[in-house]
Amino acid sequence: MTKKKHLTQRQQQRIADNASKRLRAPKNKGVESVDDNSFAATETGLILSRFGQHADVEDTNGVVVRCNMRRSVASLVTGDRVVWRRALQPTGGIDGVIDAVEERSSVLLRPDFYDGLKPVAANIDLMIIVSAILPALSLNIIDRYLVAAEITGIKPLLVINKADLLSADEFIATEQQLALYQQLGYNFLLVSAKSGVGMAQLLSYLHSGTSIFVGQSGVGKSSLMNNLMPGLEALTQEVSANSGLGQHTTTVSRLYHLPDGGDLIDSPGIREFALWHLTAEEVTRGFTEFTPWLGRCKFRDCKHISDPGCAIQHAVETGDIRQERYDSYLKILASMAQDKPNHF
Repeated sequence: MTKKKHLTQRQQQRIADNASKRLRAPKNKGVESVDDNSFAATETGLILSRFGQHADVEDTNGVVVRCNMRRSVASLVTGDRVVWRRALQPTGGIDGVIDAVEERSSVLLRPDFYDGLKPVAANIDLMIIVSAILPALSLNIIDRYLVAAEITGIKPLLVINKADLLSADEFIATEQQLALYQQLGYNFLLVSAKSGVGMAQLLSYLHSGTSIFVGQSGVGKSSLMNNLMPGLEALTQEVSANSGLGQHTTTVSRLYHLPDGGDLIDSPGIREFALWHLTAEEVTRGFTEFTPWLGRCKFRDCKHISDPGCAIQHAVETGDIRQERYDSYLKILASMAQDKPNHF
């Protein structure tokens, strides 16, 4: 009787959640019924940013046109290549319609507590994981993004901002702290948007392909954007003196063309980057140094936590896997069930 009651409550909750999503969903009435004779022939374009059911499309000449989306376009994010048509009689408002999205080479997904998996950007070549010395340098947050990079196949670069706040000794200590990532094949840079330290090196990574800034709120992504693109009026805010947590400055992802080549996407900051949408096996594969030890455990269903004969635990004991990385792995696994919303 108790089980039946619990199931009914869950069903009711899901119905309520779905109804809430429908109420929150932007309306797109009339897009399918427009007169196709009002639009020119199809052409290709690049999505610079999306706003609800509208998006800014850049044509092959660099002209930006705000467009509506067809209902048949299920997913659209910054960086997408699209097929679209412009209005024959522009109004200065919504002057085009997006018909289709071309196949993506990569897509960065972020789990959202209310809406499930949300694509952030597409066709990314380099994921720039931005962290900062203040309020605190979190290696666990870095590890979470590295797992996402490994799973999606996007090359990562670690960028630690606000290096100007470090003394000479602290600068060296931080480099030593990050050396373990270099040993794993991940490059890192200590930079300062304020003083310019390391910015030339960062710019050298961005001259080709499409890169994206990801990271928590308050790490200074917008300040880095302003340094890389003088004149860019991106919003910046100081870290909250009361909470020590950053405030959101970028509300939607936006693609910018760098002056000397390359594209850069600025994405909204977040408090935490959860990985509840992944399986434990995927998280394990996301720790690249674990790979040589997979399949060598005593038991095929080894959880790599306290199982006897675990090859990964043995590698930690022998120093082949760093203890701090293994501890971070356990912390991520422990958080996955806790972070996952009940309605998914």
